[in-house]
Amino acid sequence: MADKIIQVLLVEDNPGDAFLIQELFREVNTASINLHTVEQLSEAINLFSDEVNSSQFDVMLLDLSLPDSQGIETFIRAYSQAKTIPIIVLTGIDDETLALRAMQEGAQDYLVKGQVTGDLLVRSMRYAIERQHTEDALRQSEERFRVALKNSPIFVFNQDRDLRYTWVYNQRAGWTEQEMIGKKDCEIMPHLDAQGLTAIKYHVLTTGIGTRAEVAITTDKGIRYYDLTVEPLQSESQEIIGITCASIDITEQQIALKERQSAEAKIREQAALLDITTDAICVRDLHNQILFWNKGAENLYGWSAQEVIGKNASELLFTEPSPDIEIALLHVISQGNWQGELNKVTKNGKELLVASRWSLVCDEYDKPKSILSVDTDITQKKHLEAQLLRTQRLESIGTLASGIAHDLNNILTPILAGAQLLPLKFPDADERTQHLLEILEINAKRGADLVKQVLSFARGVEGKRITLQLKHIILELAKILKETFPKSIEIVADIPKELWLISGDSTQLHQVMMNLCVNARDAMSDGGTLTIVAENLLIDENYVRMNLEAKPGPYIVVTVSDTGVGIPEENLDRIFEPFFTTKAVGQGTGLGLSTVIGIVKSHGGFINVDSVVGSGTTFKVYLPAVEGTEIFSPDQLIPFTGQGELILIVDDEPAIRDITKTSLESHKYQALVASDGIEAIALYAKYPDKISAVLVNLMLPGLDGLTTIRALKKINPDVKIIATSGLIAKNKLGEIVNTGAATFLSKPYTINELLLALNQVMA
Repeated sequence: MADKIIQVLLVEDNPGDAFLIQELFREVNTASINLHTVEQLSEAINLFSDEVNSSQFDVMLLDLSLPDSQGIETFIRAYSQAKTIPIIVLTGIDDETLALRAMQEGAQDYLVKGQVTGDLLVRSMRYAIERQHTEDALRQSEERFRVALKNSPIFVFNQDRDLRYTWVYNQRAGWTEQEMIGKKDCEIMPHLDAQGLTAIKYHVLTTGIGTRAEVAITTDKGIRYYDLTVEPLQSESQEIIGITCASIDITEQQIALKERQSAEAKIREQAALLDITTDAICVRDLHNQILFWNKGAENLYGWSAQEVIGKNASELLFTEPSPDIEIALLHVISQGNWQGELNKVTKNGKELLVASRWSLVCDEYDKPKSILSVDTDITQKKHLEAQLLRTQRLESIGTLASGIAHDLNNILTPILAGAQLLPLKFPDADERTQHLLEILEINAKRGADLVKQVLSFARGVEGKRITLQLKHIILELAKILKETFPKSIEIVADIPKELWLISGDSTQLHQVMMNLCVNARDAMSDGGTLTIVAENLLIDENYVRMNLEAKPGPYIVVTVSDTGVGIPEENLDRIFEPFFTTKAVGQGTGLGLSTVIGIVKSHGGFINVDSVVGSGTTFKVYLPAVEGTEIFSPDQLIPFTGQGELILIVDDEPAIRDITKTSLESHKYQALVASDGIEAIALYAKYPDKISAVLVNLMLPGLDGLTTIRALKKINPDVKIIATSGLIAKNKLGEIVNTGAATFLSKPYTINELLLALNQVMA
């Protein structure tokens, strides 16, 4: 600028003022300024109408009061023709307001006549020229910016501190520039969209920190998504006067992103479904290398996906080469699918039986590329099927037992009655003979109890509940165990004298204790100690919280302990399952402990078990105690003898008729016998006033026992009837009572049981 001659155009009609300005230039530096003067605005405009002349001037000094133009109009006309050069307005002292208006319209500066010095004049011109150059550069930059933005997806705009739009370029948001300038967001878009935008922009205004965010705006084209950048807009004094923003429409990218995310979510969902299933799903290539391994496979076989991917499936899942696999592989490749049962092993060596389904997977050219297999663990299912077969066999045994029980009881009844009559017939027999007769009676009773136990399991016959003293059962059991168990096993029984009473069936409880003791014996093949301890226990609320099966109240606790091999921890939770046994095939059915827990629970009790492998096992049986006095079994009670009453015995078995008749006559009763229902009805019709009671077997040939009872009731509604049978189901007991029978007597019965029944019905 210092070396270049400044070309100045002075528009001034007053010769004195023009001379003064020329002198001021001369005083400063006449060599660097070349002054050209015209007196009218039209002359100046003519100069700028020619492109050559207009480009030769660097600055214009313009007086606003000219012969052909006055006031602000002078500047406006000059500025419209000479936008490329800076204009400095010359005005009088009284016209500064006019000069300021010119500045607002685009003048670079103004000077007041009479107050101008040479230095001030030169500085003003240099400032005006530099400012003009800056504005020109800015305009050029803006033009380049406009050209760059013209085809760009970027939308830029400015907003003032009130967040009103002050400048908008390359508008692509759905509104025109006229619709936006001077407006706020809430005036041109939905409330929720505007609220979100305002919050972002206000944060930048208040903090002075720019930000970037993704926003959604509802337009006439629907919802559009934008990547928005907001920066503070500052003045020369660094004051924040608004914000400047740039946004890019990313709607298409967002839609694509959402579609991709949806597809990925669907894939994850499908993968999750594969992981949710309990089936083991595996994909292998044609070389048997594992490509996919789901959660079900991890859970079933124990290997994680990371451990098996790329490994040979046969090496992991089979202990040795299997011909079944070769057959399955050939079939799936030739037919496209295969299914069957395979024996496989887990990571820890456990053997499994699985139902396996294979499908051939082909590529887009229909060429085989992999095999998909789905395995379902059927080990337990097969085990249950085996249990079912055993159950069916047991049901067959139960049916067989039911079929022969009648005959067995008919055989045992006269034996038992005879064994009880013989001591009466031979009161002077020696001690050995009496002992033999006692053995005969005891074993006949045990035979009868054995039949009852078999029927109890096979047919569910309910036991008789009485108030009893458990110590009698334990002491009798201990005596039997000492006589029958190997001598290498020591039997120890510890029973307190003041043991509480319980309500239960003595035969069933005897079975519970016997089963536990037999298991203890089997666990001590090399000998040991079997201990049976009974004690009273009062269970409180605290105990109940620790054992949910218990209820507050008094209990009898029977502890059966052995010093045997113990039970492995993995089997403890299964020992009470029906058919679960660790014994070899043919040595046990797995029903012993399931029968035990069934009987104990039916008595309102529960069982706890503790075991240490190599040290032994302890079973604790908890049975609710009851108040009252001990009720003795019929064999312990002394019945009243007869006084010549006539009893009608109806049974198709001659031995039972004879022994029952002999037994009654031995106890001062009289007896009539009938072999079937028709004969019984005829005899009763002949002696209705003499017969005191009728003993009727329910299983009679021809006219059955129930029909016979109904017929007798029609003859005499008050007839006293005792029904007997060696086999009767639970659901038949109610029917017997409804026919009019006073009580039921199960075969085989003792003389005492018969006499007590007669005492009861004739009382």
